Amino acid sequence: MEKTFETSLAELEKIVTRLENGDLPLEESLELFEMGIKLSRECRERLTNAERRIEILTKDVSGEIVAKSFDPDDLRT
Repeated sequence: MEKTFETSLAELEKIVTRLENGDLPLEESLELFEMGIKLSRECRERLTNAERRIEILTKDVSGEIVAKSFDPDDLRT
């Protein structure tokens, strides 16, 4: 069963916390770092895929409903 984005993110947060504590042996720190990089890439890929799938329905000037690609910059205004 594939992990959800939220599960992967929670695991990544736990890894970061453990690494920030700094009380791990070097080999364990390296293993956690590698796992963290893998989880980070998985999360980034999921977000990228989700962004590509998002569409906003809007009405054009004639009142027709049209699909418009999602632009995250529109949310920042």
